[in-house]
Amino acid sequence: MHAANFCVECGERLARKGWRARLRGNLCDPCAQRFGTFASARSIIVIALIAAFAFATGRYMRPSPPPLVIQRAANSPLSDLPVNPNDTRPAKQPSASSANTGLNATTDDAVYICGARTQKGTPCRRRVHAAGERCFQHKGMAAMVPLEKLRVTP
Repeated sequence: MHAANFCVECGERLARKGWRARLRGNLCDPCAQRFGTFASARSIIVIALIAAFAFATGRYMRPSPPPLVIQRAANSPLSDLPVNPNDTRPAKQPSASSANTGLNATTDDAVYICGARTQKGTPCRRRVHAAGERCFQHKGMAAMVPLEKLRVTP
């Protein structure tokens, strides 16, 4: 890097050599004493202050996010009562009609596995909804095991 030969303030010739020239910057000794120790870094300080001011202004002017609104679906089996640890009222139980529509999983529902041959040569263990059905990866493939063995007992 090229060191300056003349003072940027008064134009006096700089006679420093070696690493001291790099520490003092572009000012002679009298100008450096007059401007203080931050004279060589004054442009960096001004740029940092402008950047900090621009960042703070941008953060202040940014619109706030919209409020969070949580809405429950009309057919939700969850209770509409508020959750309060000090509340002694019992929670609302789901109705029998919602259990019949399949919204609540019961232990009587049958669970089946895919059963198609994998690359390893074993039957696929992914769960599916009905007997004879395959998982997304093995659609259209035949099962390795008979249909009776595809049912998983809970």
